[in-house]
Amino acid sequence: MPGGGRLSGLDGLRGLAAAYVVLFHCGVLTLRRFPANPGPSWTIWLSYGRISVVFFLALSGFSLAVGPARNGWRLGGLTRFLRRRAWRILPPYWAALAASLIVASLVVPGSYSAGPPTGATAAVYGLALQDMVNVPTPNGALWSIAVEIELYLLFPLLLAIRRRLGAVVLVAAATVPVVIYGLLSKHANPAEVTIWLTPHLLPVFVAGLVGAGIVVAPERIRRLPWIWFAVLAGLPVLALIHRRGPTWTVDHYFWIDLAVVPAMTMLLAAIATGRPAPLLRLLSTWPFRRLGDISYSLYLTHLMVVMVVARKIAPALLPPGVPRFWFTVLVAFPLSLLAAWLFATVFEIPFKRARSVKALFGVIRSAPGTADRT
Repeated sequence: MPGGGRLSGLDGLRGLAAAYVVLFHCGVLTLRRFPANPGPSWTIWLSYGRISVVFFLALSGFSLAVGPARNGWRLGGLTRFLRRRAWRILPPYWAALAASLIVASLVVPGSYSAGPPTGATAAVYGLALQDMVNVPTPNGALWSIAVEIELYLLFPLLLAIRRRLGAVVLVAAATVPVVIYGLLSKHANPAEVTIWLTPHLLPVFVAGLVGAGIVVAPERIRRLPWIWFAVLAGLPVLALIHRRGPTWTVDHYFWIDLAVVPAMTMLLAAIATGRPAPLLRLLSTWPFRRLGDISYSLYLTHLMVVMVVARKIAPALLPPGVPRFWFTVLVAFPLSLLAAWLFATVFEIPFKRARSVKALFGVIRSAPGTADRT
């Protein structure tokens, strides 16, 4: 999922998270009755795609806030911000939605638990209201785009609170109501796919936003061992997930989402401060940067590919279980990367290079093979 101002290494992290989501869906569709995991024990690590989406949201808050953090936590123009976010997010999203509606209607359902899309599906998803209205999904990965868009709309207000009242007040305002709701409500542990997730995931986004302050922190703060802080914060959560297993974890995502975000934020702080240098160099290499460049397109389009391979091709060739899983990974993963690259070339990269319709036509005219030959 897209972010804002980038620091070296963040694109690599974004790409790895998107790649994990692809593997997660390969496992879900071939090995288990989600969230149960009847597959081999070594496949359990593929059970937690939701955590990658949580990471996307923290990374999005972090990336978007880097520029404002360098500018006294000022946005630099509300209209400009919203226009640029819409220009960056919506064209690829709408293109992926159109393709998803076609595939889900004519080839294979858009999710492992969904029926065929309806007219309401096109309307709700077209307006990015799927976090508010429950309709059959054309693509099970698109739920988080509505959450992200809603968080973008809140971003100017969150920045204002950060600038005027400080980081502690902002984090408390976003987190305390969620914790109180979780403690008092009988419905605070929803299944993974549901609606009205934006209020619950707001603290995740806010954690990333506040963490962006590391880019303007004094050197003594920047030099702290953030990567080791991230490890120490993450190990207890990972140990709990390992001990309890995927079914318990999915049933308790309400709390797991909140528990993993401190480690994620400190990991982002570590990368933003250039430590550890070997990890930063690895994430900054061409394969990881290229994967990050197409990560949004990969997230939007991969499930169509994985669904076709896992539900239409693999069952005709192989028995259920591990053989079908490996076939799906070996076929769907590279095809997903190829599809994402082609999709990004047409529907994402031109919008990243151009900031207006006029500039977009200039980018298209300058693309290889489109030059005037007269």
